Amino acid sequence: MQFRLRLSLRQLLIQMARRPDLLCGAIVLSCTLILSVKFAYSRAKNVVSPARPPVRFFSPSAPIIDLYLGQLDQVQRLKSNSDVTLIYFYAPWCGESISARVTIEQVAKKLSDQVQFIAINCWWNQGKCRKQKNFYYYPVIYVYYRRFGPIEYTGPFTAAYLERFVRRVIAPLVYIPSEERLKKFLSHYEPGVLGYFEFNTSPQPPGYLTFLMSALQALKRDFQGVLRFGVITSRQLANRISLTSHGTVFMHRHFNTSLIFPRDALNFTSENICKWAYENLELFYRWLRPHGGKSRLMDKELKKGAALLVFLPFDPLAESQPQIDEVADVALQYHNCNRIPTLSLSLEAMGIMTSPEYSAFQSSRFLCCNTVVIPQWHSVSRKHNVCELCINHSLSIQPTKLEAGHCQFQEMGAALDSFYLREHTFTRFMSPNVECSNIHDLHNPFRYYSACCKTVNTSLANNKAFLHPSAIWRHGYIPFSQVKEAHKDPQNIVPHIEDDIYLPFRTTSVTGLKCITNKTLHFYLLDSYLHWTFAVRLGASENDTMKKFVTIVNLPEEIHHVLDQKEAIKKNPLEAFIHNYSVPYSPLKRHLVGDTNSETLRDTLIKEVTTKTFNDTVMDPEKDVLLFYYTQWCGFCSVLNHVLIQLAHFFQFNKMVTVSRINAAKNDLPWEYMVDRFPTILFFPSDRKHSSVKFPDAPINLPNLVRFVIRYSSRRSSTEVQGQAAPNPPIKAGSLQAQMLHLENEVNKLRREVLTLQLAKDQLSRQLSEVRQEKRQLTIHAHTLEKRNTELQLQGNKLEKLYEQKKQELDDTVEKLQELADASENLLTENTLLKILMASMKEERKAALTETSSSSDEHLLEKSASQREEL
Repeated sequence: MQFRLRLSLRQLLIQMARRPDLLCGAIVLSCTLILSVKFAYSRAKNVVSPARPPVRFFSPSAPIIDLYLGQLDQVQRLKSNSDVTLIYFYAPWCGESISARVTIEQVAKKLSDQVQFIAINCWWNQGKCRKQKNFYYYPVIYVYYRRFGPIEYTGPFTAAYLERFVRRVIAPLVYIPSEERLKKFLSHYEPGVLGYFEFNTSPQPPGYLTFLMSALQALKRDFQGVLRFGVITSRQLANRISLTSHGTVFMHRHFNTSLIFPRDALNFTSENICKWAYENLELFYRWLRPHGGKSRLMDKELKKGAALLVFLPFDPLAESQPQIDEVADVALQYHNCNRIPTLSLSLEAMGIMTSPEYSAFQSSRFLCCNTVVIPQWHSVSRKHNVCELCINHSLSIQPTKLEAGHCQFQEMGAALDSFYLREHTFTRFMSPNVECSNIHDLHNPFRYYSACCKTVNTSLANNKAFLHPSAIWRHGYIPFSQVKEAHKDPQNIVPHIEDDIYLPFRTTSVTGLKCITNKTLHFYLLDSYLHWTFAVRLGASENDTMKKFVTIVNLPEEIHHVLDQKEAIKKNPLEAFIHNYSVPYSPLKRHLVGDTNSETLRDTLIKEVTTKTFNDTVMDPEKDVLLFYYTQWCGFCSVLNHVLIQLAHFFQFNKMVTVSRINAAKNDLPWEYMVDRFPTILFFPSDRKHSSVKFPDAPINLPNLVRFVIRYSSRRSSTEVQGQAAPNPPIKAGSLQAQMLHLENEVNKLRREVLTLQLAKDQLSRQLSEVRQEKRQLTIHAHTLEKRNTELQLQGNKLEKLYEQKKQELDDTVEKLQELADASENLLTENTLLKILMASMKEERKAALTETSSSSDEHLLEKSASQREEL
């Protein structure tokens, strides 16, 4: 049809070339043809309707200005109406933006009189917010304090946390008007920075705005506001903490030396103050708040070493948190390497620690002594050094002049390590006179050990009647005065250093434990309302209504201990838990986390093993157990499920063999039963559970698994052992015993043949199942082909109908073109006739003109002749 159309067009063009008068008609005809062809062969275009205009995102009753058209240019004007402005950038389709909408409304209703709340639709493509801002996530919250900002809020989208953050922005500085408030500020567990500014001379003294901006910089860096900022305006109050100069910035630290911002070395700017404060920060515990998405925060912190994770319900708006205070107090004492009492924190703040009375009190308070026997360095000597070993912090302290208490186990252990490594120091004590010496601690260069020693004979030192052990356990140490009396009274003797009774282990205090033990702990707190799923994964009960949980996790050492959830999270149980972990031979056992959701069914072919049912199922001494280790993320494990089901069917009627599996990702096992790859198959025979056998590197199929189980089963092994232990005596030919043996051999042969036939049957059944599966696949493929054939036939019918329709349209077009051609030929004929007529008319006109001109000439000649005649 297209060929005929092209031929017709070609003929038409030839005729037009021969007859140029038809150009106008040809142009009209061509335009008509092009439009008809385009209309016939064109497809309908995809029409995209324009986006609907956005609507209000917040309720009209909420005290929030909703710029749902993305009017970012109006924000600057609205910010000037309030000192603090909160801007909420949202996308109407975002689920988190929709869920956080209720939170924003709740906070706005409480703080609308202090904060200007603005919400902007930053997704509308025609709005200025979308054109100027490039956010990669929604929602985004910016808070502005006058001209300072933005301060982005990155915390949880809960009303309490957001309200606490906004209130910290409203009042970034804590005003300290009295000594009581100062003592409370300095004794708080969180670090604090104080600024001294006098408001007597001017409403805004120099440096005050810079100090205010540094507090806002700290909130911008950490939304939790761990670093607190306070301001003192009273000179008398500032003198109590030795602040005399106006504009001084003071950072209080509990154990290290408190600092003053070095104005001579750093410029007094908000960035430098904030950076200086964070560089010298003293933190005893840290809040962990994973944001809920893909975060490596927990992994990053746990890789640092052993961590004490405390899950507690936390209310950000509560004025007091007693349980958190107890945990913070334990963390404070744990880091108290200098054994400074809690009372001294407030004393230091009020400038009392520098007095001589306090120095004497500190010396007697922080000194502890134990009496031990240290052998001489050479084995030939029969003499020992009896030493009164004291721990102090000053070279000027004389232990014999103070009434000291007994030392703790860890402190004396560190002291004895130092003495043993410096044993040559005590070789000079070879006289009955008492001599004292001081040495440095191996772990802390600012701590000294004082020893006042004298030499005694070995016979005297080995006299166990010197001091009864009960007295040692009662007092915890041996006063040095009793050592002097040992020479007078042989009934008394000092315990030897190798004896266990010289160091009573009664206390569970954790004061200064960080600097004594090598098992240093990092303290972390988590809000159980937000992160209870982490606690459940670490061993907490999912249905616990109290939501309190404490655990110690050490990823590098693969250690996991859990505090008994029946114990209240108070100071004494927590200190005992930390202390038991820190001792050299910890009595704590590794906690095994098990899957509590999976239930083991008795009637199933494959038993699902968990941490709780492992011993009852796998360690059953009456059954051989094949254990299949898998995980939910292992693709190869799911492929082998049908093989495991076939194996369970094979041993279905054998009560001595159990087929089981365990999800190793959700169930912890003792180290000797863990595996490092998945899938893994272990076989536990009934008579030797300690000698489990791993499935070799062979294809995991039914025949190989059956051979594996039969080979290592306890029944076969016991038969082989009995046969090897008692060899059969020689049997005479033709006897009844020989016949019985022959019959047994035949029976064994028949059994082997039966087993072979069973294997062949299994193979045939597998082949039949494969054939059936192929047949099923072929049937499905045939149905698919038939369906496709039907669809193709329908499509062919549609194409035929479309072809007929287009053919009819083209025939009509050709007929019209033929009519136009005929009309053009008629017009050509008429045009020729008109030309002939015009030519004849032209000739007639010329003849008339000729006759007229000849008559006029004759008339002129006659006239001229007449004129001559007259002349």
